[in-house]
Amino acid sequence: MLDILKIVIPSVLTFFLGIFITPFFTNIFYKYKMWKKNSRNNDTVSLEFKNIHEEAKELSTPRIGGIIIWVSVLLTIFVISLVSEIFKTELTMKLNFFSRSQTLIPLATLILSACIGLVDDMMHILNFSAFAKDNIIYRKFKIILVTLIGFSISMWFYFKLDMSTVHIPFGGEFSLGLWFIPFFIIVMLAVFSTSVIDGIDGLSGGVLTTIFTSYAIIAFVNNQIDIAAFCAVVAGGILAFLWFNIPPARFYMGETGMLALTTTLAVIAFLTNSVILLIVIAFPLVITSASVIIQIISYKYFNKHRVFKVAPLHHHFEAIGWSKEKVVMRYWVVSVVSAISGTILVLVS
Repeated sequence: MLDILKIVIPSVLTFFLGIFITPFFTNIFYKYKMWKKNSRNNDTVSLEFKNIHEEAKELSTPRIGGIIIWVSVLLTIFVISLVSEIFKTELTMKLNFFSRSQTLIPLATLILSACIGLVDDMMHILNFSAFAKDNIIYRKFKIILVTLIGFSISMWFYFKLDMSTVHIPFGGEFSLGLWFIPFFIIVMLAVFSTSVIDGIDGLSGGVLTTIFTSYAIIAFVNNQIDIAAFCAVVAGGILAFLWFNIPPARFYMGETGMLALTTTLAVIAFLTNSVILLIVIAFPLVITSASVIIQIISYKYFNKHRVFKVAPLHHHFEAIGWSKEKVVMRYWVVSVVSAISGTILVLVS
């Protein structure tokens, strides 16, 4: 029972803390006009994208709403740690899920990536001409940063946690040896690429909530209670963000949210030894990222042919006539189905 309370109470606390702090941050977002000052270059986008793109909304809606998520997570950890120090009871001590062995790495990843993402967002907000239009060189620079993050964490996994194997569903452990490090980096880059899902109000928040909830269940069954609590707390923070991101969105998640959540998700997948089935659990992220890759390859190598009217995939559905609400709700449905399926596969394999 205490293990369940350790997961439920912090996650609920995070949700309400997120709701509580949002008016404060929203006031700052709008007071200082913390939104993009330039939209995409009209010369590089298709007519279909122009037809569905709400440029006026993009240039008047704050883009750093992800702050709500990681600040509420930090506040929860602080509050619970403080209470457990002041009131040393069995329950309060149990609720403290911050531990060096389980949650230090994912929390450090969340905060480090959030800070890097915040710098990226601020470059667009402050209209730095070299970066404000998604400059190709700068996107490559972000990939290098994520690679460095992945390399640093993979070294910790390999040398400190002595982790060099990957669990193959229904096949047991497969040893990678030193190749574990590049494999870890590739997975983190792949998950980071799924940040393109942050394109419609409510879309990314709903999908990511489902995924982190799924990993909370997996960690709980694995008796990784601190990791389970951490995943549930992140899910609670995302739900608080989603409360204000449902159409019409008060703010967007931005890179400070998406970069933090995607890199942390990769770390959680390795910690729970279920990285292969991340493809199933996070299927909406996978298919959305894959649609971009397919579109780029097709356009570049097959006579500028477009497989999708617009990429990523959710914009394709808009382009063929689906309403934004229909796209979001169907993504949520698929996310729940894939998360349940992936969680069951993890538990039985």
